[in-house]
Amino acid sequence: MKINKLIRIVLVATVLLTVAIAMPLSSADILLKSDFSLGSFAKVVDYYDYVRDYASANNITLPNGFANYHANIYVTYVNTSGVQVLYAGLENVTHNGSSYLNIPMQSIIMHYKTTNESQDVIAESTFLMLMAFQESPNTSFPGSPTVNDTLYASFSLGYDLSFLNATLPVLNSQTELIPLTHSEDNLSWSWGMTYTNMTALWWKTYIDPSNPHSNSSFPEALSVYDELSFTYNLTIDPAAHTATLTENHVIGRMRDLFIGVTPLLWVYYNSTGTYGLLGRKLGNVTIYDFIQNNGIEMSIVNYQTLIMANHQTYSITPSGENATQTETSVSASSIATYSDDGEEIFNANFGTKQDYDLYNYTADPTESTYNTYQAVTRTANAADFAGNTLFDYQTTLIRFLPLVVAHMYPNLYARAQTTISDMSKANYFYITSYPEYSGYKIVHDPTFTAYIASPQTTTTSTTSPAPITSSELIIAIVIVVAIIIAAFAAITMRRKNKR
Repeated sequence: MKINKLIRIVLVATVLLTVAIAMPLSSADILLKSDFSLGSFAKVVDYYDYVRDYASANNITLPNGFANYHANIYVTYVNTSGVQVLYAGLENVTHNGSSYLNIPMQSIIMHYKTTNESQDVIAESTFLMLMAFQESPNTSFPGSPTVNDTLYASFSLGYDLSFLNATLPVLNSQTELIPLTHSEDNLSWSWGMTYTNMTALWWKTYIDPSNPHSNSSFPEALSVYDELSFTYNLTIDPAAHTATLTENHVIGRMRDLFIGVTPLLWVYYNSTGTYGLLGRKLGNVTIYDFIQNNGIEMSIVNYQTLIMANHQTYSITPSGENATQTETSVSASSIATYSDDGEEIFNANFGTKQDYDLYNYTADPTESTYNTYQAVTRTANAADFAGNTLFDYQTTLIRFLPLVVAHMYPNLYARAQTTISDMSKANYFYITSYPEYSGYKIVHDPTFTAYIASPQTTTTSTTSPAPITSSELIIAIVIVVAIIIAAFAAITMRRKNKR
């Protein structure tokens, strides 16, 4: 790979400088247990407010300076026709009150009764990461990252690097909230979040289930994306007994790619060519040329977990294989999930929108036209990812997910504690890949369908919620605070090692 022939990325030293940059933290609302009796709500809440209250109520000692810890998340909730859907997306996070990061972490929890109304289901879906990859001649799935390929976990850390030099690109990550809206009959809903100017570190990673690991000592590259957008559309069809969730992903064009080991030696690519220190042009190879010439492709990694109170669940591919431990293509098909009594309770359909749109910025800088290509979606062995130490911080954090379930459907709380709090117990991981890439903007939207009971009437409460008490703590989901703390710790450790 030509990346490996170039000197490694310049940006650990650069990142050290970012921790002094202050960004405003938007004011947070209060999330209450009583909110879950409403027909819907949308709030930005501070996750750490609940951690502080929980610690106080349970005599837990918090780290010094914890008063400066804040993690704002955008939370939406829909409670209609017998379906409850809670969404949480990270807006920004800080551990010192002056340095903020924007990280695209997303999760959805859905509660509903199955078609025969005899069984309650919790379905939890989580976006794990972007993963760039280069196929090897021995790849087992053309167009999809496999154990034999070169893989780069792309973690968007949202550092503000815009102060470094006027000749460098704008690297100030921002978050835009997409409001919760609905139709007059409350059967169609939409919401979401967009991260702009997203800065991502690339870590070389390995998904061999016998030895899953990552090279976390130093990043391989740093890239800047125009945006990473998540838009969700929920459609409830009472007659068909379905609740269909469409997740629209937009991976904005990769605008900048940095490679090097020190600020004096870095090289970065953009749409006009290759540049060095202080913006000095080194050549005409653009970022899109570089990505194309090196065969770099892009993918999204997600996982899905479904639990029931009195039954086990299992997910299968169209050929009848267990989706949890099977690597098989589902590009033109779906993954069905059943209760152990044989009732189908959930379906992830990738064939309804197998195509994705690619906006060639080089041919059309307005990005108003696009070409259509076929995405490659496959299941992955859960051990490929759940056992990778790169995700230790996520696996530590998701132990709080059952506390949300306790407010949506308390009878499944105990089951949630031993299942959705453990990434290794997911029903399946799935990877959606985009072989035609070159760093351009991608738009794609897979579909997920829950099989629900006859609609129930939901009354929207207009009563103001009561003040929060320690018994009403809501531990918000999908906050990558652990990742952030680890990022700052790693930066500090590297700084010490350099002295």
